[in-house]
Amino acid sequence: MEIVPIPLLSDNYGYLLIHADGTRAAIVDCSEAAPVLAEVARRNLKLEAILATHWHFDHVGGNEEVARAVPGIRVLGSAGEEGRVPALTEPLADGDEFEVVGVRGRAIAIPSHTKGHVAYFFQEGTPSVFSGDTLFAAGCGRLFEGSAEQMAHSLAKLMALPDETRVYCGHEYTEGNLRFAHSLEPTNSDINAKIERVRALRADDQPSIPSTIAEEKLTNPFVRASSTELQASVRARYPDLGDDPIAVFAKTRELKDNF
Repeated sequence: MEIVPIPLLSDNYGYLLIHADGTRAAIVDCSEAAPVLAEVARRNLKLEAILATHWHFDHVGGNEEVARAVPGIRVLGSAGEEGRVPALTEPLADGDEFEVVGVRGRAIAIPSHTKGHVAYFFQEGTPSVFSGDTLFAAGCGRLFEGSAEQMAHSLAKLMALPDETRVYCGHEYTEGNLRFAHSLEPTNSDINAKIERVRALRADDQPSIPSTIAEEKLTNPFVRASSTELQASVRARYPDLGDDPIAVFAKTRELKDNF
């Protein structure tokens, strides 16, 4: 399966999943229809499915227009967001398996950014996960419909995937996320090296994604609550902070909200 990022809106990504034979495709997070349909036509593909990670308009805004343009298209999304994901035809619960473009996938419930947020994990070949707005490269989503504890648990589920898993997230936020990560762990050589790589990519107008689960474990402050340097940086702002990892996570998220 080939994975092609399509820049959408101001800083979103949709991801075209292309069958090995180069004729069939699905799209993850179709925030707007026209660029997706144009790329499908340019590549002479048959679009078979839309996969929505969550109900926010900047991830599903193109669903209905694409469904009108491609009668009978499958639209996969969270069973917990049925009625909020436009044109949904296949509601999925945590652990449900499915097939698109000839590849088996699994839905992983990762709530907190939204109550029913799901990721899509594909094990075949080099494993890949489409994490929407829960896990970003070096970041995580805001806690719009859940708690810090829920988000930490959701991120832990993703960190349990194989280290080589490629992470395809919903937005091009990586450079800003890494600047925040650096502010908490200025001596982290993995963060410093990745900032330079990402700046070079963006200067060349290239996507900073995919990341990998292994990279996230080294550079993402929201999965690094055990880092002594990160704890010291957060505690410098919140002197009464204890050692509870959820409390460390919650204050880290609060700092990012105001960064």
